[in-house]
Amino acid sequence: MARESIYPPTKLSPRLSSIVLLLTLAVLLLFSSSSLLSSPFSLKVSPPLRRHTNTLCSIRAADLTRGFWSYDPQGKNHTRSLYDASCKFHRNAWNCFRNARENMDAINSWVWIPEGYGGSPLPRIDPAAFLHAMKGRRIGFVGDSLNENFIVAFLCVLSSADPGARKWKRKGAWRGGYFPKFDFTLAYHRAVLLAKYMWQPVEQLDLPSRDSLKGFYKVDVDIPADDWANITQFYDVLIFNTGHWWGIDKFPNDRPLVFYKDGKPIVPPLGILDGLELVLQSMVSYINKEIPNNVVKIWRTQSPRHFYGGEWNQNGSCLFTEPLKLEELDSWFDPTNKGGNKEAREVNIRIERAIEGTGIQLLNLTHLSEFRADAHPAIWLGSKDAVAVWGQDCMHWCLPGLPDTWVDVLSAQILCSLEA
Repeated sequence: MARESIYPPTKLSPRLSSIVLLLTLAVLLLFSSSSLLSSPFSLKVSPPLRRHTNTLCSIRAADLTRGFWSYDPQGKNHTRSLYDASCKFHRNAWNCFRNARENMDAINSWVWIPEGYGGSPLPRIDPAAFLHAMKGRRIGFVGDSLNENFIVAFLCVLSSADPGARKWKRKGAWRGGYFPKFDFTLAYHRAVLLAKYMWQPVEQLDLPSRDSLKGFYKVDVDIPADDWANITQFYDVLIFNTGHWWGIDKFPNDRPLVFYKDGKPIVPPLGILDGLELVLQSMVSYINKEIPNNVVKIWRTQSPRHFYGGEWNQNGSCLFTEPLKLEELDSWFDPTNKGGNKEAREVNIRIERAIEGTGIQLLNLTHLSEFRADAHPAIWLGSKDAVAVWGQDCMHWCLPGLPDTWVDVLSAQILCSLEA
């Protein structure tokens, strides 16, 4: 039973009650006015979150993404996930709990130990504090399905702090979420090459040696894809990627990419990686020209694949039960190795060259991801025919899983950038 007060209720005179009411209304009006007049780019961070971000901001970004994984089966270092199979933003093929993927507890029992952080694990995002700091803002992802994999993890993590979060697909977004408690939007725009491209019949190709072609994909290296060309003034933070579609498995020799500039085919025709370099240069130039300076612009490096014994369509597999060891990484990913997993580092070289000296920040998640051969959906894809049609998925990642660590790194980078 609740204890009763030994004091009688205080009674105010009618006049004093009116004064108190007027003072209360005045304070509320002053507060709301100051909130409305405050800059949308002012960052309000709670003292605990400020201490957390100040520590991370004092560390070089490279030292956050260099390090090693440590097994933490008891969850002493917060390895337990912030969401489960019921997250409304899940994509079925990556919902590894729902698909009964083996080893999920182990996958989510590894913590990342960054260099320069005193041997401690990378701090987990505080979803409520992050959303509070981002109140009234918008974050957009642009790129291929690995950025979609990334944003689904981000949406699920943040929705743990706002149960009222709902799906959002305006402004041409492929998928996204709106968090009404914080007036915050997080969305993804699918643009796998970033540049505009479309299928063309072979008769449209004004070049020699076209007899063996079934058709081609025209890529306008100097024109951004419609999927994101009109969002340059909408977001406060933008995260870009491309790379996984720049291979012969997506565009085989009988249906190649053909590169155009100023509406005319480039002569002599470019190889696929030379075309990628030209697209990167053009898109970086467009970003710096069209996106306001006060927008945080980030480019994510490649997410590595872990196909073993063949490509996705050649019985390639990733049925691993633990991460790779440091000494194994070069044999898997060094470009001098002719295997199918070398493309991440090859593409990264071109990305870093394209954004050097620009206002675009690098988000280098490749190294910490190279270890995690154990964390892909593999054969647990949620459809009994999926593996027969598509092969094992050794490219995307289980959720919850590795992309939650990406979220921890990115959220810290965003807060550090907005506080700078």
